[in-house]
Amino acid sequence: MADNGVAARRAAAGLLEQVLGEGKMLSEALGAPYMLRLAYDDRARAQRLASETLRSLERVDRIMKPFLRKPPPLAVHNVLRIATYELCTGGAAHGVVNDAVSSVGANKRTEKLKGLTNAVLRKVVDKGPEEWAKLRVPRLPKWLRAPLAQAYGHEGIGDIERMHFTGAPLDLTPKGDAKALSEAVAGVVLPTGSVRIKDAVQVSALAGYDAGDWWVQDAAAALPVQILHPQKGEAIIDLCCAPGGKTMQLAASGANVTAVDSSDRRMQRVRENLERAKLSAELVVGDALETSGRYDAVLLDAPCSATGTIRRHPDLPLVKDGSEFGELIELQAQMLSHAITLLKPGGRLVFCTCSLLPDEGECQIEDLLAIHPELEIDRDALKRDGIEDAWITEEGGLRLRPDYWAEQGGMDGFYIALLRKPL
Repeated sequence: MADNGVAARRAAAGLLEQVLGEGKMLSEALGAPYMLRLAYDDRARAQRLASETLRSLERVDRIMKPFLRKPPPLAVHNVLRIATYELCTGGAAHGVVNDAVSSVGANKRTEKLKGLTNAVLRKVVDKGPEEWAKLRVPRLPKWLRAPLAQAYGHEGIGDIERMHFTGAPLDLTPKGDAKALSEAVAGVVLPTGSVRIKDAVQVSALAGYDAGDWWVQDAAAALPVQILHPQKGEAIIDLCCAPGGKTMQLAASGANVTAVDSSDRRMQRVRENLERAKLSAELVVGDALETSGRYDAVLLDAPCSATGTIRRHPDLPLVKDGSEFGELIELQAQMLSHAITLLKPGGRLVFCTCSLLPDEGECQIEDLLAIHPELEIDRDALKRDGIEDAWITEEGGLRLRPDYWAEQGGMDGFYIALLRKPL
């Protein structure tokens, strides 16, 4: 690790500044030039430190609050946050404090606050670790917690928040035999067939990466295609396909796949993923609402709030405020109505969102069925290995939550439903 970790710690503080100061998602901030100049190990460490500090932000700020008469400038505050997280979770005090003081001193705008930085962190060293364990699990902001508590109750939202705080393991979707892959990567096979790795690893160094034997995909995200149950030779369109995990599942089944996404940049990633996995699909950069044709099946992974992915993206509730919900819900309804027109008679439509909000899942299907009573929701399609009856909702969809499989590491929040068009 370069300079005992100071490079990674400075970069992590910079990432926090982009997220908390500029409102950027962490995934966007990772492309900053100072991140790309880091050695791989430092870059990975900076990302981990920033992500875990954001995940723990409520605790971090509560620990520091008694030692600050007023919030310091954001750049200094973020250095203190990174250091406080490390000190409260087992970081070596000498190195953490020295690096924080050095980082503050290296900036001419903040160098006068070196003494404050040292004084605050020395107090954190003395009292932080003991207090850390006493604090509650960090809560979601009110704009999101309120609707989720209404949907799942106070106990349910508490369970979800505990899994958000725990974070997420790495899940792989195998192109071939799941058991063989689990043995090759020292993982475990989940009830639905995904392979889970609990320890932190370098993804590109795992066995089978270069050969394209698998791709990274949360176990919940792998279920929509399993429920669609694609068949060899079927014509299937994957709307809003990036980053391509579901496209690869469809292509691996032998179906003739058309994959659509509005972003050329995101589609390039789909193309690269398909090439690595030695799979093929017709890739179309364009608006999903302007697609045409007739297909045996349609997969619509609609744009949504992504609130089901917070255990992977702890920055999301800190960057967003829910103001886009109405626009997204309307777009989902438009896409659902259009997707129906792409189906052949007897065709299948899977609608899914990586959201925990019923308005982006259960309510969409209820509204659609009220407008199109000729459509049939297929409950039997949900009867697959690993899917529990309790996850099936009243209208016939599948509700997945981060606290499901809690002892095994949980899963992303998802909603999935399969609809059939009459012959």
